[in-house]
Amino acid sequence: MEATKQQHPPFFNNQKHEHLTRADLHRGDCLTVIPALEGLFDAVVTDPPYSSGGQSKGNRAASTGSKYLNSGGTQWPDFAGDSKDQRSYLHWSALWMALCYEKLNPGGLMIVFTDWRQLPVTTDALQAAGFTWRGVGVWDKAGSARPYKGGFKAQTEFFVWGSKGSLVGDAYSAGLFRVQQKPGEKLHQVGKPLELMNHLVAACGQRILDPFMGSGTTGLAAIDQGKQFVGIEVSKHYYEVAVDRLRNG
Repeated sequence: MEATKQQHPPFFNNQKHEHLTRADLHRGDCLTVIPALEGLFDAVVTDPPYSSGGQSKGNRAASTGSKYLNSGGTQWPDFAGDSKDQRSYLHWSALWMALCYEKLNPGGLMIVFTDWRQLPVTTDALQAAGFTWRGVGVWDKAGSARPYKGGFKAQTEFFVWGSKGSLVGDAYSAGLFRVQQKPGEKLHQVGKPLELMNHLVAACGQRILDPFMGSGTTGLAAIDQGKQFVGIEVSKHYYEVAVDRLRNG
């Protein structure tokens, strides 16, 4: 896929903007970038940093690799924004979700990943931002989940979904997806499988926004399905991974 350089709009300052055939990729904080995006979207599909990997302030401030990887933590660089407590996470989530609400077409979908700790907070933020809460979907990780000594295996993550007003799509989608992460597939510490994102993107309209695109899996699913994608990523490393992946995908 050929990439062309565009003049950066003034609101990006030193931030980067890469224009591809079916994707526009922005490096920066989504709270700054979203208000300046042009046009409306049919869906937001995103996997924000959950800030859930620790029960104490000290644990939350630890590296993401030590919180979320079973061993080592050196295969992928850490990612930003994962040290909030629940009250600040709720406030922050409501802020960026409200910005997304303004950029969605009527009936547009909001699909946001979360884990069990932040599930109640995420449903609150979704509604505080103006969305009609429609439900909670489940990602069953199958064998790609770490056990819990003395308790139950952490085998699921969730996606909270809602809409901007009445639903307008005509797709009938499942609410539970059993997808195991393939060896070597991940390009991010908490990256989602492409197969999973293909299922979610298939339920969306033609123009999709991801404010936390990470390594660009949602964008790859969108491009594979002939849709338009706009992604935002604050990390220099993961932004560059996403650009290379979507340019060559």
